Amino acid sequence: MTEIDYYEILQVSKNCNGSELKKSYRKLAMKYHPDRNPDDQEAEDKFKELSEAYEVLKDESKRSIYDQYGKAGLEGRGMGGGFGGGGQNMDDIMDMFNSMFGGGGGNGFGGGRQQRRESNQKYNLDFEMEFPLKFNEAVFGCDKKIDIKYKVSCDDCNGTGAENGKLETCDYCNGQGQVVMKQGFMSFAQPCPKCHGEGQKVASSCGSCSGRGYHEEPETITLNIPAGVDTGNRLRAQGHGNQSKSGQRGDLYLTFNVETDEHFVRDGNNVYIEVPVFFTQAVLGESITIPCLDGELELDLKVGTKDKAQFSFKDEGVADVHGNGKGQLIAQVKIVYPKKLNDEQKELLSKLQETFGVESSPHTSKFDSAFSKVTDWFKSRKED
Repeated sequence: MTEIDYYEILQVSKNCNGSELKKSYRKLAMKYHPDRNPDDQEAEDKFKELSEAYEVLKDESKRSIYDQYGKAGLEGRGMGGGFGGGGQNMDDIMDMFNSMFGGGGGNGFGGGRQQRRESNQKYNLDFEMEFPLKFNEAVFGCDKKIDIKYKVSCDDCNGTGAENGKLETCDYCNGQGQVVMKQGFMSFAQPCPKCHGEGQKVASSCGSCSGRGYHEEPETITLNIPAGVDTGNRLRAQGHGNQSKSGQRGDLYLTFNVETDEHFVRDGNNVYIEVPVFFTQAVLGESITIPCLDGELELDLKVGTKDKAQFSFKDEGVADVHGNGKGQLIAQVKIVYPKKLNDEQKELLSKLQETFGVESSPHTSKFDSAFSKVTDWFKSRKED
């Protein structure tokens, strides 16, 4: 049986760093998490593969062994790579879930996310959504009105999804609410995938909510987006999540997706801009005006500026979202040459080239020894 490569499972390259590994894992794990994919065996299996791969690759010693010997090398050293396998501890497992869901009750920007849910409730109080931002909105911050829909428990079935709230014992876990999974010599209990840990299942679906256990209510909210947010950052909107049976509202988490800009390229808090420079400007070293995030700057080109040369402007980048100053604006030169020359221009350039003398033909002196060497090679071949 062919093994699926751990790097392929996590969609990363073999030379990825820890940050890239964690980012890819969190994205994929949230996509295939059982809570998001109820009764989906394929998603559940995918989630287990992701967890197994991440547990190995995030550990430098395990990763080194895996790179050399594959899974067989890990098993041979008593280091099963499976999720919950030997070599792991519960703190490590909880840390992984906390990092994925932002465990801990943070506030405002970058706050943690908890999977809060009341008994017999079919949805979490907290929910999240991707939120697109224009480049300038992310850089400078803004107030945004957004329309959301939050879940409210169905009164007719008391949030159970069953007609008249009538439930029966789950036949998959025999009412235990959990199943035991074995990984090598270790055993771990996890919520039943059929009843999601409740131990009961719906006998007949509620007609009011079509068995969902909830209705959706519309809401328009205004959020203050801080300056400096970037793709992947999250904002917690406290009290705008789903509503429990008791009337408590959870939290809404927005994950930002920032659009790219035609001219500015962002890298963290630094911003890059490509500056087209005509070859004569580069040779002469002119001063030119370039755009920056909040206006314009003067770029003083040095005499003989080369293609791809970079000029940095301190504190002209993006404001750090946590208040730690600003990044840099980095202008990168792109030398532009004329596509066509008329006779007069050719003549002027030829005269200019002549005024530089030997300096205008640097290849001549550089290749003298090469020409001589090649000539000797041909002579020796003929003599042979």
